[in-house]
Amino acid sequence: MTLALTAEQRELTDAVAAFAARRAPLSATREGFADIAKGRLPSWWDEFAATGFPVVHLPESCGGQGGTMADAACVLEAAGRAGLPGPLLPTMTAGAVALLADEASALLHRLAGGAPAAVVLPPAGEFSTRRDGDRWLITGTSDLVSGIGSAAVILLGTPQVWAVVDPAHPAVTLDPVDGTDLLTDVGRLRLADYPVEPADMLTGIDPERAEYLAVALTAGMATGIAGWCVQAATEHLRTREQFGTVIGTFQALQHSAAMLLVNTELAAAATWDAVRAAGEPIEQHRIAAAGAALTAVASCPDLVLDTLTLFGAIGFTWEHDVHLHWRRATSLAASIGARTRWARLLGRTTATCQRDFAVDLGDAQAEFRAWVAETLDAALTLRNDGPGREGDQEHFATGPQRTLLAEARLIAPHWAPPWGLGADPLQQLIINEEFARRPELVRPSLGISEWILPSVIRAGSPELQQRLIPPTQRGELGWCQLFSEPGAGSDLAALTTRAVKVDDGWRITGHKIWTSCAHRADYGALLARTDPDAPKHRGIGYFIVDMSADGIEVQPIRQASGDADFNEVFLTDVFVPDEMLLGGPTDGWSLAIATMAEERSAISGYVQNDRAAPLRPAARRDEDAQRELGELDAYANAIKALGVRETIRLLDGQPSGPASSIAKVAMNVLLRRTFAATVGAAGSAAMAGDTDVVQSYLRVPAELIGGGTKEIQLNIIAQMILGLPRR
Repeated sequence: MTLALTAEQRELTDAVAAFAARRAPLSATREGFADIAKGRLPSWWDEFAATGFPVVHLPESCGGQGGTMADAACVLEAAGRAGLPGPLLPTMTAGAVALLADEASALLHRLAGGAPAAVVLPPAGEFSTRRDGDRWLITGTSDLVSGIGSAAVILLGTPQVWAVVDPAHPAVTLDPVDGTDLLTDVGRLRLADYPVEPADMLTGIDPERAEYLAVALTAGMATGIAGWCVQAATEHLRTREQFGTVIGTFQALQHSAAMLLVNTELAAAATWDAVRAAGEPIEQHRIAAAGAALTAVASCPDLVLDTLTLFGAIGFTWEHDVHLHWRRATSLAASIGARTRWARLLGRTTATCQRDFAVDLGDAQAEFRAWVAETLDAALTLRNDGPGREGDQEHFATGPQRTLLAEARLIAPHWAPPWGLGADPLQQLIINEEFARRPELVRPSLGISEWILPSVIRAGSPELQQRLIPPTQRGELGWCQLFSEPGAGSDLAALTTRAVKVDDGWRITGHKIWTSCAHRADYGALLARTDPDAPKHRGIGYFIVDMSADGIEVQPIRQASGDADFNEVFLTDVFVPDEMLLGGPTDGWSLAIATMAEERSAISGYVQNDRAAPLRPAARRDEDAQRELGELDAYANAIKALGVRETIRLLDGQPSGPASSIAKVAMNVLLRRTFAATVGAAGSAAMAGDTDVVQSYLRVPAELIGGGTKEIQLNIIAQMILGLPRR
């Protein structure tokens, strides 16, 4: 997937890619490295500028295309993917920063006319300024700046004045250097009493905003580089052979490619969030920009290096294109400054302020929203007075409040009537927002049954549905999932539990393991082999089992934390009536796949609670804690942004993308990183096993493994999304 969310943005991205393929293939670019380093514009620059791509985000009144910063990021992403040389990024950044000024029409018209530009953001170098009548005189030297040699106009920011600098002026010296990036020139700007006339002064530019815009657009190009990596690596793995085998079948390489996709999608999500935050309050802009700096820009060199290693020695040669992207990614990361600075900035901010991921819906479906609000307000007048069947947590509690919500069909509103509202993505989002506006109202959870009841709805009889679904929604029935076996684990096709047909039902014998909540469950969803002679996936039945039936023995499995939430379940000649078989005797595999895939829409968000909370108090005063928290929040916010992007796609009527699978792997990574940080920050206090931090840490394996290990998810991404061969 790309940054483009709309059809127009996809067309824009395709147009840039087509231009690059036609006029600036990397094979041709290689012949002009020396000219690029000297700041000479590509021969096609005027043609490219005439298309309006570099000024897509500038207003039409100034000669621009009237687009948005999101459109600009799409152009840069396509340019990054294609390895388009030249000063496109600094030119587009100059336009974005100029838009912050009270009045900058002269500069904007020059950019719209095709002038390439460079930007020197404060405090990028050492400059002194002094007044000389109604003008300023500036002296000093900048740090290294991208595109400075090819610039026809330079936008320079100092603490005293923002100035439009003419590089042809006698007081200006440009010192080129051999750049890390071979696709864009790099150099220093030197000024010796450069006179800034009133007409060349820009007012009203917030330097903090300017930096955040620059970072967001830089992230756009970095995201394009990451996208190239995924595409190039996948194509290589599909075709390269070693030892007579396509290397894309090697699991280690599949996992590496899948992680490339995961990290690229997170980079795109963080970039998109940084671009959309441009008009938001400064703290929100800071959080989003810092997240993009860490997740998209600073992480890009390592991502490309990972790609290079997938190519082996081939990727390390001068002739291969991967090193051009690697060098550009390294230069982009250097251009925004130290990673640690951005991590501390983000952690210092998120210690007291969180990113707002709300989607502005305006007055859409006002009557539906009013009904939801009225229903939730009525629920607030009631209380739950009974424990839940699946645990002591508030979201499992039973009583009048939960019953009201269940009868209003707000427990699982996306389910079809009569068990839900058949809520579309927009309605689901409205419901989420209304719950969020009432933090004192705990939203009920279906727990494990959330994955099981859709199969009952899909394949159970009306009588069975009426018997099981309403009391489960009221929290009066608890469930477990009897899938895994000692010799099967995640490989459900290797099941050995047997179901033998008898009069009016089935007799089931077998051994299940790692069954959460079996000791509290009233019912379980069970897979058993009904036809031992059928191919593995075809001879499986899906049964609903009464956990109080004769022949069922539940034995707890004590975990490292000391808890016993998992169980072994032994079934010996257990009778299950015919009506408790969902679908046909061999429909179990398809129903099981649906069960494992069943989850709430991305609209519900992927990061449900704040695991990094123990770090926040320390991050208000300690730089180490700020850095740790910043890294964690950048990653967590990228996952959240991924969910919001998926929400917008669904609201636009587009089909579901790979966001769910990406988020599952990313959440696994986030959990590991978060608990390592919180336990590490606890210091010697973590020697006491009864602390909340340690107890949470000791329970983390259940979350890492439950629902499919990271490795299983990577297999799914590699084979089902990237299309790498199974064998």
